[in-house]
Amino acid sequence: MIVRRLEDLIGTDADVEGGDRDQATGTWRSRRLLLARDGVGFSLHDTVLFAGTSTTMRYANHVEAVYVIEGSAKLRDLETGDVHALAPGTMYLLNGGERHTLDVEQDLRCVCVFNPPVTGREVHDADGTYPLLTEDDD
Repeated sequence: MIVRRLEDLIGTDADVEGGDRDQATGTWRSRRLLLARDGVGFSLHDTVLFAGTSTTMRYANHVEAVYVIEGSAKLRDLETGDVHALAPGTMYLLNGGERHTLDVEQDLRCVCVFNPPVTGREVHDADGTYPLLTEDDD
């Protein structure tokens, strides 16, 4: 059994800030509740994307499920041009390597699940993609 509290992750290596390479400051903060090292087959994150920011991402190596619990944003699918309003109670799944942008209106707090799980050492590349790392990678 694993029991973790969000408050215990703050300020640790499981508390990560990042964002678009074009941004001078971070556009999001992710507290990683479960990572690959936990050996459960997925990672679980409590993530906040900051109001007034835009972040472009593409998960070519992962499937990500996102469940919005606070705030609002627009999700733009850069491949199709579709735009979706995000609000509490909305879930979206990125399961096809979709390049997308989140335009955040109010701080957007989400619960995110990644498969395969992230290690916590990933950094978005120029395309917004996380590399596929394992616990054995240095």
